[in-house]
Amino acid sequence: MSKRYVIVLAAGQGTRMKSKLYKVLHPVCGKSMVKHVIDGMKEVGADQIITVVGHGADQVKEELRNDCDFVLQEQQLGTAHAVMQAKDLLQDKQGLTLVVCGDTPLLRAGTIQALMDYHIQEGAKATVLTAIADDPTGYGRVIRNDRGYVEKIVEQKDATDEERKVKEINAGTYCFDNTALFNALEQVSNDNAQNEYYLPDVIEILKEAGETVTAYRTDDFNETLGVNDRIALAKAGKIMQQRINEWHMRNGVTIVDPEQTYIDASVQIGQDTVVYPGTILKGNTSIGDDCVIGPNTEIVNCSIGNKTTVRQSVAFDSEIGATVQIGPFAHIRPQSMIHDEVKIGNFVEIKKAEFGKGSKASHLSYIGDAEVGSNVNIGCGSITVNYDGVNKFKTKINDGAFIGCNSNLVAPVEVGEGAYIAAGSTITSDVPGNALSIARARQVNKENYINKRIKKD
Repeated sequence: MSKRYVIVLAAGQGTRMKSKLYKVLHPVCGKSMVKHVIDGMKEVGADQIITVVGHGADQVKEELRNDCDFVLQEQQLGTAHAVMQAKDLLQDKQGLTLVVCGDTPLLRAGTIQALMDYHIQEGAKATVLTAIADDPTGYGRVIRNDRGYVEKIVEQKDATDEERKVKEINAGTYCFDNTALFNALEQVSNDNAQNEYYLPDVIEILKEAGETVTAYRTDDFNETLGVNDRIALAKAGKIMQQRINEWHMRNGVTIVDPEQTYIDASVQIGQDTVVYPGTILKGNTSIGDDCVIGPNTEIVNCSIGNKTTVRQSVAFDSEIGATVQIGPFAHIRPQSMIHDEVKIGNFVEIKKAEFGKGSKASHLSYIGDAEVGSNVNIGCGSITVNYDGVNKFKTKINDGAFIGCNSNLVAPVEVGEGAYIAAGSTITSDVPGNALSIARARQVNKENYINKRIKKD
């Protein structure tokens, strides 16, 4: 099998995005547009990927630093000029070269593979990916000859009235014989309305040289969507969202309302898990089998075990075990570790805390910078007082302890195994195992106080 090279065009600033962020770095379902493209090229077995970047594209290089090589297009002089920047890396090599745009995140690896297969089957020097557009305005038109091969590709600005009626458009993705590509690029001129060097002109040059130029048409026009503004970005996100949700459903996940469920491309979900509307699953999140997630739940960069329920809650950068009950309205903050069979109830906030198996904080508590053992019960309204205004301190609650309602554990402090904290206590010193600690003022009742006050007034 011949070598496969890829040139990714990512030098455009994307002024229509009106953003400080480089255009190709805008995310679609949790992954930058250009990363979607690069991952697709890896999937089809690219031997070398070269990304063409412009000035100020350090963020692009950082995003893709482990994925490809880079060349710089100092001036934006057209797509042919951009491809020429890879000349020193590729011109002497034999094989196929794919040219793709970094702002086409919906392009499927399967379509790219079909494009290459068709290119090889036809013995072509160039094959262009095309699609049928209901409204082709703004796209380059693909003009075929009587045999169905490509006669030429003409840009909107340079097309005749008759050519503008053609609905088959150039998707901006090409497969070339590498040697033929770089030989033809030397002959491209900028004699056109924009004074730019157009890559489609390579097609005409190869045609005039008697070479075979073909076109492979995808049935899905959406694949060709190039994202140039926020409107197209939202459209791409919607299409990708549908793809992702359908993939999970085909793999055994119940998504009650796919239109109202937002799942990043990187998320993993086990079979027979049910995801309710309003759920957002982002980043490196993995969810086990038989879970219930949502409604109205956000989970980011978390691992969740089997048979766990998370309802109307948010969780970030944490590990959550199996058969755990979270919510409603709980907040799991980063660096928390929640073991199996734990209950984190309504309006409970957990931050940088570990909960042992079977422990409970059922409602209205804050547990931060804490180590909670197994089978601990934390009563309503209890908090770990972890911050003195300068430093954070740790609270340790050992196995089997019982923390009464409305208790304050002022860190650093340790509650021993099996100890009881009386409701309303403020604990400032360690509590021995199996002890009962009461830290509150003795109740004093002032009888007839109100009557005396009324007479005084």
